[in-house]
Amino acid sequence: MKYKRILLKLSGEALTGSQSYGIDPEVLERYSQEIKKAIDKGVEVAIVIGGGNIYRGVQAEKSGIDRVQGDYMGMLATLINAMAIQSSLEKIGVDTRLMSGLKIDQVCEQFIRRRALRHLEKGRVVIFGAGIGNPYFTTDSTASLRAVEVEADVVLKGTRVDGVYTADPEKDPKAEKFDSISFAEVYQRGLNVMDMTAFTLCKENNLPIIVFDMNKSGNLVKLVEGEKVGTLIAE
Repeated sequence: MKYKRILLKLSGEALTGSQSYGIDPEVLERYSQEIKKAIDKGVEVAIVIGGGNIYRGVQAEKSGIDRVQGDYMGMLATLINAMAIQSSLEKIGVDTRLMSGLKIDQVCEQFIRRRALRHLEKGRVVIFGAGIGNPYFTTDSTASLRAVEVEADVVLKGTRVDGVYTADPEKDPKAEKFDSISFAEVYQRGLNVMDMTAFTLCKENNLPIIVFDMNKSGNLVKLVEGEKVGTLIAE
């Protein structure tokens, strides 16, 4: 395997599938099967998932809710998705641990770095929910920070597009895809890969990012085996 330990970042919106809201059981099962294939190859997997299919903290101000309060609501939304992924993985025989940035003892462990590393070393999938436990930080930032903390080899950002383009490929048919691109060029072109905090954290720690289509069967395994899938962002 090219990558021994990965941090898989998934969007909450992807879990809606064909629905307009919530969690599509078919998408959940498909993602779980893809993750299991990677685990069966001996890869250590950590996961961060967003909560946009349930609630986004940035919606708070529009609805009259205090931004900080809204961010905490968004953290709880990510925890719901994390619990769903945990249940789906365990249903197919994958050993997991759910760790939270917030203290909620009834459903998950509080994040402790050494404990997370131990879980990964034992072959358990570690799912990080509730962000980093502080407002004003996105799940992209959570993914970057946790990846650095658990010494992941790469951040794999699973999206509904197959990489990074010169423009939004869903809006511009002339958009061209990058097979690889440097952190500096992403800055220069103003490409929307991750929020700036998350992106800078990866850059400063020489942590590569690969943006790929998680909905295409087999892509995750191909990536961990070293095949060129999606767009690699590195120095």
